[in-house]
Amino acid sequence: MLRRTIERLLPFSWRDLAATVGIIGLAALLCAALKPISDSDFHVPLIFVLAVLMVSLATDGYLFGVLSSVIAVLGVNIVFTYPYFQMDFSMTGYPLTFLCMFAVSIITCTLTSRVRKSEKVKAEAEREKMRANLLRAISHDFRTPLTGMIGATNVVLENGDHLSEAEKTALLTGARNDAEWLIHMVENLLSITRIDADSGAELHKEPQAVEEVLGEAVSRFHRQYPAFRVEIRIPEEPLFVEMDATLIEQVLINLLINAAIHGHTADTAVVSVESGAEQVSVSVEDNGEGIRKELLPHLFDEYGARNARERENRNMGIGLSVCSTIVKAHGGQMHAENPPGGGARFTFTLPHSAAQMGGSDYGIET
Repeated sequence: MLRRTIERLLPFSWRDLAATVGIIGLAALLCAALKPISDSDFHVPLIFVLAVLMVSLATDGYLFGVLSSVIAVLGVNIVFTYPYFQMDFSMTGYPLTFLCMFAVSIITCTLTSRVRKSEKVKAEAEREKMRANLLRAISHDFRTPLTGMIGATNVVLENGDHLSEAEKTALLTGARNDAEWLIHMVENLLSITRIDADSGAELHKEPQAVEEVLGEAVSRFHRQYPAFRVEIRIPEEPLFVEMDATLIEQVLINLLINAAIHGHTADTAVVSVESGAEQVSVSVEDNGEGIRKELLPHLFDEYGARNARERENRNMGIGLSVCSTIVKAHGGQMHAENPPGGGARFTFTLPHSAAQMGGSDYGIET
């Protein structure tokens, strides 16, 4: 018990050690640079107090905050205050300087720990809310196709002799489509599970070629919607972005399925990529009927999902929720709009970590 308490309050990491050394080192260099142009050493304690504050904010626990306060007091006393390179406990204000720095480190570490704990509690509450909303959504979305599959197979099994081949084909095709939809729903659930398993930690992101991720997503989409036309517009130069490729593919597939189902009159979607200085923007735009104006502000929350569910059996309420969750987990944002030319456009961003950025765009029809 005591050991766990010590490890929690005084955790050690090489990252925190490097941050401490770097910050205290910069403070020492700044004091050394100011010494030739200043007749007073009054600024030295202030600089080191600031350094202690920054170390306490940048590191976990109390270890490095307290350690930096001790180092700072020794630095002020020995290195930057006369007599140099000697301990002088009789120096005016020495005990007060030490106590101030020590208090700064303790208070800052305590406040930082509380803020981080509060953020963890908030993140856990959001995950619990997401799980509850997800369970409410799938209770309907799974029941509908399962009921259809059972009904269709029962009709074929019990009345197969009285059905024409066309009727049998129609029933079995409907059952197959329902099964494909269930597979898609399970993939969405697995995507959410992968994010939740990380408990808000960093995803397994690696630099991925955007062209390859888009191509794989479109290929998987066309297995279910072979007649739907998709055009891809990406920069000419290779573009690499840090991402979990499987999850981003799921986002693109969900958005393309959304265009195919809810576009109603849509038969084409354009997937375009724009690379900026800080982020990469990916949009999926269809030529369908667009999004109802009253749904636009709530499209990614429970209200929007519920309204989408009321409109059609095969809704994208859960799919859009999954997309938003995945994008947020990558540190990006997502929004929807009705462009002036008609149709609907969904856009999401990813933090930019491109190895190469391109210039003009070219189109690929698939």
